[in-house]
Order: sequence, then structure tokens, then C-alpha cells
Amino acid sequence: MKNDELKVIARSMRKHILTMIYKAKSGHPGGSLSAVEIMTYLYFKEMNINSPMDEDRDRFVLSKGHGAPVLYAALMEKGFISKDLIPTLRQIDSKLQGHPDMKKLPGVEASTGSLGQGLSIANGMALGFKIDNKPNRVFALLGDGELNEGMIWEAAMLASHYNLDNLTAILDHNGLQIDGKNEEVMTTEPIDKKFEAFGWHVIKTDGHDFEELEKAFKERKTIKGRPAIIIAETTKGKGCSFMEDEVGWHGKAPNDEEFCIAMYEMGDIGDKREGGGLNG
Repeated sequence: MKNDELKVIARSMRKHILTMIYKAKSGHPGGSLSAVEIMTYLYFKEMNINSPMDEDRDRFVLSKGHGAPVLYAALMEKGFISKDLIPTLRQIDSKLQGHPDMKKLPGVEASTGSLGQGLSIANGMALGFKIDNKPNRVFALLGDGELNEGMIWEAAMLASHYNLDNLTAILDHNGLQIDGKNEEVMTTEPIDKKFEAFGWHVIKTDGHDFEELEKAFKERKTIKGRPAIIIAETTKGKGCSFMEDEVGWHGKAPNDEEFCIAMYEMGDIGDKREGGGLNG
């Protein structure tokens, strides 16, 4: 798939994310929007996944479970789940829970939300494939605030010990978490040196540039015998001008006016403040 096609999918995913959260009147737009290009590239160019039921598929674990809307948007664009579910985010008994629930939705490989656990789950999957001598790969998306969790570093140690070269972590490095800037809450820098010290191969890239993402994943394929992490520099709230790099949009839904402005910026038809996107 060409980059222009990926950009169209990414724009559509952003609209899904904003509409889901707007309809629910709650959710996490900032960290969902920052990961759109990463998820688009994974699901439409990198991963071997034609069906959520195919045993030969690659596995994806959303370790930063609060970013569930971006996963749901990817599954919708992939055709694994219906777009009719968009208005049901966070509703009682909905398949689209606030955090991914593998018992409710095809395509969700792990129930996540308690930060730090997803990388360990991905480790288990990757180790299982190694033991069974299967070619399946495992990808895990982490949040940079999530690196404050000690369990992440236990998982990093294990992945290196077992030479999990079928495991790739991608860090959505947008610099913000719920309480503020990472370096002010609890700095995790230098992230690259820390993962290198744990035996990982480290790749840095622009998380919003498909060409750069392609280079990063191509480099990852050349690394044998150890896990790798792609540190993707991103902007929280990417694609929505008033949300970008604003910590207040970590976990807040847009009101009517804000939603109209956001959808207008995404290319929706209608006036910025009246009508644009309200039926989207």
C-alpha cells in the first residue's frame, strides 16, 4: 500500500477516534491521536494479519490500553469490526469498552489498561511462538508515561534473556502523561540507553512520517537474536490544532463546538462551528 493511501486511512481513523470519544463524552483523545500513523502502518503495511482468527497472524498488544479508540479505529478500517459500533464506545455491555476487552471483540489480543502489563503479555506470546518454532511476530505499543512502571523493565530484561527477536515494541513518545510532562512527573530519559543496557536494539523515528516508519521497520527486520524497540517521536493530539501537545487532552472529550472544529480540520464538510461533523 502506498503512503498516500495510508494517509487517507489515517485521516479516517482520526475521525473515528474523535467521533467515538465525542459520542461517549469521555475517553482519551490525546494518546489515541498521537498513535494513528503507527497503527496505520502496522495494520496496513507491516503486520501479517488478514483475519483476527487466522492462527498464522502476527499479534498486536496495546500496552497503553487507554488508547483503545485508536485500536478500534484500526480494526474498523481493516474490516474486522463494524463502524456501526462507533456510537457505543464506553457504553454498558458495549464491545468497545474504555480499555480493550479480548472477550468482547475480535482482533483484541489482550485485555489491557493496567499500565505496564502489555509488554509482559507480548513477551509471553513471543516466547510461546519461539518454543513452538512458529514464524508469528508480536508487536506491542507502549506509552512513554507507561515507562514509569517497573514491570516494563522486568519485561525488557526477560525479552533480552530469551532472545525474543520476534518481539518489537513501539514507543509512542509524545512527551506527556496524565499529570504533565514526562520529565517533570518522572523522567525516563535516556530511554534509548536504558533499553540498550537491557540488551535491546533501539531504532528512533518520526512517528507521523510513513517513509520514516518504513525505514524503521525495515531496519528492525535486519536484527536477529534480540528484541527491538522503535522509539517513535509523536505529538499528543496530533491532527487537531487545539489538542496538540496539550496535556489537558489526555483524557477529556470535546464539546459540540470543539468537535465541529476538529472534524472540520480533518476535512469534514461543514462550517467550523456549525454543523461540521455532528452527524459524522
